[in-house]
Formats: sequence, C-alpha cells, structure tokens
Amino acid sequence: MADSDSILRDPSDPLAREAQTFPVLPDEMIARIAPFGAEEAVGDGEYLFRRGDRTSEFFVILDGGVNVFDHDDCGAVRFVVSHRAGQFTGEVTMFNDAKALVSARVAGDTRVLRIARADFRRLITAEPDIGEIILRAFILRRVALLSQGQGGVTLVGPGHSAQMVRLNAFLTRNAYPHRTIDTEVDGEAAGFLAHFGVAADELPVVICDGRVLRNPSNHALADCIGIAVHIDPDHVHDVAVVGAGPAGLAAAVYAASEGLETVVIEGTAPGGQAGTSSKIENYLGFPTGISGQALAGRAQVQAQKFGARLAVSREVTALECGGAGEPYRLTLADGASMRARVVVIATGARYRKLDLPDYGRFEGAGIHYAATAMEAGLCADQPVVVVGGGNSAGQAAMFLSRAASHVHMLVRSHGLAETMSSYLIDRIAASDRITLHTYCAVTELHGDDALDAVTWCDSRTGAARAQPVGALFVMIGAVPSTDWLGSCLDLDDAGFVRTGEGGSPYATTRPGIFAVGDVRSGSVKRVASGVGEGSVVVQAIHRHLESVAR
Repeated sequence: MADSDSILRDPSDPLAREAQTFPVLPDEMIARIAPFGAEEAVGDGEYLFRRGDRTSEFFVILDGGVNVFDHDDCGAVRFVVSHRAGQFTGEVTMFNDAKALVSARVAGDTRVLRIARADFRRLITAEPDIGEIILRAFILRRVALLSQGQGGVTLVGPGHSAQMVRLNAFLTRNAYPHRTIDTEVDGEAAGFLAHFGVAADELPVVICDGRVLRNPSNHALADCIGIAVHIDPDHVHDVAVVGAGPAGLAAAVYAASEGLETVVIEGTAPGGQAGTSSKIENYLGFPTGISGQALAGRAQVQAQKFGARLAVSREVTALECGGAGEPYRLTLADGASMRARVVVIATGARYRKLDLPDYGRFEGAGIHYAATAMEAGLCADQPVVVVGGGNSAGQAAMFLSRAASHVHMLVRSHGLAETMSSYLIDRIAASDRITLHTYCAVTELHGDDALDAVTWCDSRTGAARAQPVGALFVMIGAVPSTDWLGSCLDLDDAGFVRTGEGGSPYATTRPGIFAVGDVRSGSVKRVASGVGEGSVVVQAIHRHLESVAR
C-alpha cells in the first residue's frame, strides 16, 4: 500500500517496497496463470475469504478491486490494503493449513481468476518465474503484518513474568502477528482487562478471535491461532522429520522436493537453537549475516512450498520401533500418534542450565537462553550478564551491547580463543560496552518475582562480586534431546545418537531411522553442517524405501 510519505519509511519496511509486496502481474503472466483456475464475476460486497478460513483460495483480480481488512479485538474492521487489476490475494498461509489472518471483500463489480489450493501448488511448480514473484510477495506481506501488528492476537500481562515471556517468544518465533500490552507500564491495560472481564491474578491472557485464553499452553495457543495441524493416526507418511532446526528443515525441503510425503514435528517453533540467534554471520551466501529466525522462516516456507507439512507445538514423547519393514509409530505429547516409513531424528539439543538455588524460579523471569529483540527489549538500558564462551555467547554479547547499558561476559577458563571465532573475539575486545571476566562463575541469584542481581566469584582469588542485572543469558552448551527414544537406538555415553550403519553416515541401528544435525554423535555443531546433513540424508532415505518396496 503506497502513500505520499512512503519515501520516509525504513527501507526494510515491506510497505515501502510496493512493487514487490503488491506486484501487478503483466498480461502475459496472467494468460499463463489462467489455465490453472476459472474466471468468475463477483458482486460488490461479497467475501472471497474470511479471517479464520483454512481453505481460502488464490485470487487474481482481472477487473475491479478487492479490499483486505482485519478485525480488532472488539470486532471493528481495520483496513489493510486494496488490490486492483493485475494483483493477487494471499500470504504464506496459502502454503499450509493455517488459518487466514485477514478477510478479503470485493469492492464494486469485479472479475477474478479463482484458483483452488491444489491447482495453486501446480502453478507454483509449473511456472517458476511467476512462483518466485508470488513467494516473495507472500513473505513480505507476512513481514508487514508482523511489523504492523495486523491480523494477529493481543497478549496482555506483566512484561517480565515468565509466562508472559513464554507466550511472547512462542508467537514471535512462529512469526505470528501480535501486539503486546505490558500491564507493568501500559496505561490502557486496566481498561482493556475490564472490557474482557479479566482479573489481575489471571494474567497473562491472549485475546484470540474474541476469546480470552488465560495463560494458555503453547499447544492451546497454537490451536487457537490455527498453526496446530491435525495428523491422522492411521495414515502412513513417507518421512517424518522430528525437529525443525536447520538439519530438520533441510531434510524436509529435499525430501518434499523429491516427491516424498513429508511431515515435520516440532515442539516449539522452527529454527531450533539456531532460530534464537540474533545474527549468523558465517553461513555461506549471507555476507552481511542473517538472523536465525529469518533463516528458519525462509526454510519453513521453502519446505511448505514443496508440500511438506509442519506440525508446531506437537512434541514427540516416544518412538515405537516396530519390526523390520513396518512403519514406525510416533507418540505425541497430547496422546495422539502418527506413522511413517522413515523417521529422521533432528531434535538437536536442549540448553544446559546452571546448578544454582532458585534457578528454575527465574527461568523466563530474568534468565534467558536466547538473545533476540524480544529479550533485548526486556533489559534495555540495564546491565546484563552473558555466561559462556562459544559463538552463540559472543553473538549474544554483541547484539545485547546495543540495548543494554553494559554486558558482562563470564567464562570459567582463561579466555575465548579456544571456543569462539576470531572475528567475534576481535569485536568483543574492541567494544567498550562489553567486559570479559575470565575464571569466573555465577554463584548466587537474587530477586523476588524476577531476577534483579547476580553474584559471581573469581576462582583464582575467591573474590565475589554482586551485580544488579536486567537479565542473565546462559549459553554454556547443550545436551542431546534423545530422552524420547527410549531403548530403540544406540546412544553414545553423552546421549547422542550413534550413526554409520549400513553404508550411510546418518543411518542408525534401526533400518529406516536416520539422525542428522546436533543430535548425531560426532556431528559438527554448526548451522551449515546441519543443513548439509539434512540435505544429503535424503539419498539414504530413497535407498531404504526402495529396499522395503522390493
């Protein structure tokens, strides 16, 4: 949507890039699109689709216009954009089963080209140049909805509470539009809560399509916003990928692009640990760096473009190994189950924690494992402590130094040279907003409802220092997420999955079960290597499926 002051917008704002966000297709492209749909006349005021629809179709406007709008929490209509002749409707929900975020209503007598979802996928495959234009526009439109807070939900509660942070992180990492009302600082919060009949002791709440969800679980929230997909327990998929980090998403992209029916099961959000990185600067092809969330978001859309399904908030709790040649059954946290001929384990690792009193009480309420814009906002203009000496800790320190008043880095060893890339070491050394404390470890946590100070101790001198903080970022490595495997597979002494059976470096001790990425014993813990393993494992998957079919 263009306006007279669009030139004043941030160049990264999709609304300042109208030609890409809302392109006008030339007649030649529309002629190539036409065989995939049916032309029809639509009367003034008719809806093409409504917010909440899961099966909205793709429309190209031939004549007339279409208005897209959102509804606020009280049901009032909020204008988003107008499409004119040559433009098309939709955003990234066209590639999955999620609910439509907005409604589209015809303005004046209009002719459209209506294309069903299955035919839309055929179009994207058959006409790649048109598909590129559509895909870019869809991604930019989602970014615009995120930046404007349109088409989403409202999250209300005290900004520093652990449950508020959890819900905010879930929505943010799943790229779902939302606005946040912090009851600690926002003057309109009291009136908003009174309107919905919410008491202070019921916070946080999410206002979702007029419903009040009181401190919902991630799965309940995912169900309301429409990103939790149904899985038929009796249907047998070709490939089930467990985990949507870089390795899992790469496996999904390549498996789906090669015609395998693929489903990805993810407990929290796409990206894994990499998805929480503020910037990845040494990933090939991104010389200026890319955030982990942006990389994961692109990979997610790419996998869905090829037909992979992504089931978010569906954590796998058990694997039934079965007999040779039989489909494997995965049990999910909500009691549901699913079956697949091949299972790719890409669950990565979960964060290590400090062994300190009251540690669990402060998780999410001052203790964080990711340094993104959300966490940086919670501790703006306050000192913070980063524990760890790896690249993730270095990236976090650099990112946080722009928002925090000062960053204190704590490492147990003599320095960073053995664990961190040299470019990060140089930047940390050059920053007057970061101080490295060697031979130091946190010994005490302080605070009431939220963490407000830490004490650390120098192992050489025994000297202790108490430091007020806005947050503590713990980045001390991780342990493999393999508890759900039971006794199905061989694990090494640290709990990582042993691989290398049957001629494939990714094959486990069970035929048809593969492991890629950080969860695999002996893997290189890098985003690029995880993506490589996820892409290469598809060759072994094909060989296994061919052997079972014979």
